[in-house]
Amino acid sequence: MVKIRLARSGAVAAAAALLLAGVGAGTAVAAPVPAAPPVPDTAGVRAALRNTLNAGAPGAFAVIRDHGNGELTWSLTMGKADLDGSPMKADRQFRVGSNSKMFASVLVMRLAEQGRIDLDRPLREYLPQGTLPEGWTMTGRQVMQHRAGIYDHTNDLLEQAGEETTSAFEARIRNTVYTPQDLVARSVEHGVQYTPGTKYAYSNTDYVLMGLAVEHLTGRAYGDLLREEIIEPLKLRQTSFVVPEKAIAGPHITGYLTNDDRTKPLLDSTEQTASWLWSAGGVISSAGDMDRFLTALLAGSAGGLVSDDSLRQMTSVLPTPTAKISYGLGVRQIALTCGNVFGHGGIVQGFQTQSFVTPDGGRSVVVFANASNNGAVTTGLMGVLEPAFCGKQPAAAAPRSALTSPAAGAPRDAAGAGDTTVPVVEDTRI
Repeated sequence: MVKIRLARSGAVAAAAALLLAGVGAGTAVAAPVPAAPPVPDTAGVRAALRNTLNAGAPGAFAVIRDHGNGELTWSLTMGKADLDGSPMKADRQFRVGSNSKMFASVLVMRLAEQGRIDLDRPLREYLPQGTLPEGWTMTGRQVMQHRAGIYDHTNDLLEQAGEETTSAFEARIRNTVYTPQDLVARSVEHGVQYTPGTKYAYSNTDYVLMGLAVEHLTGRAYGDLLREEIIEPLKLRQTSFVVPEKAIAGPHITGYLTNDDRTKPLLDSTEQTASWLWSAGGVISSAGDMDRFLTALLAGSAGGLVSDDSLRQMTSVLPTPTAKISYGLGVRQIALTCGNVFGHGGIVQGFQTQSFVTPDGGRSVVVFANASNNGAVTTGLMGVLEPAFCGKQPAAAAPRSALTSPAAGAPRDAAGAGDTTVPVVEDTRI
């Protein structure tokens, strides 16, 4: 079902008001209006969602919102919110996994704006004594960019490096409560993995460290800061950080972990402490709240979360080993055929989410599926982004399933041909 809703976009309206505030009386200057994005290819979105269900997810959805003089919303849902047969609904809560890193980055950048942390000094200086060894010189910026050489502690907690499994989930994740210090200590045991700044390697421990720095510098609990600095000001009524409480309060979607033995039923993994990820992946939210958060973030100073300079730093990305994917400070950039989009994605057992927005905040896309431990589900979900942002490809364009890519940086030609596949990124399990 496709639902289109017309409403005023509050975040964009506020930004426009601020832009106009400095214009003197009688000056015929209007605030710039973002160019209208392409009409979403809802048939292409439906096909990608159908692929996601065919791969094993009980349900999936895509919420596409255009912000401007009016707000257009396309809400496409398929399948079930739970195995009891409840239809999938796009207005329910779910675990957002590594999308949580964007929230952590906002808290860090706000402290940097206040002069309480220098991202180009060793992060060790802003952590409780002994958190990192004396000789570890990686800076806060390198940590936020995943270029610090910090070992990812989650590899020790999963059954195998790079994989989540039902056996590991029940043994070490669902009910176990870890402290952030426990997680960092596990990482430190492995030593520095490479000279900081010389390469990219995604590590959840990086954002556990940033969460610890936030707590140390403020003397406040991380969850309290999230609520006071982000959740309440933006009125994110379906967003929370309740680690280590296991339940999701209020209407929510049930998450399912694909069983290691594919002949066995999906495992309900909704209730879990999320303490093994903490600030790197413990946020609960909804599509509507993620849209509001992303729109405010990309508005810079006008959005009320971070300054224009902080936003510039967050979106100043560096390449990763994955084609089309770059990374900034807690923000990922994906290169689509119609331009770059910013946001993040994440998986935490049973839940998969990709949340992205255009640089001008004109369109946001949140896609979701309630199954994990299944790469085919992830591939299907990533396939939603191109038709949602870029619209229908011209008839002469290469099919979305094309496996070949043009040369790096090559633009789509006049006929619209180009690689429309979006690669699966490195945080697909978490």
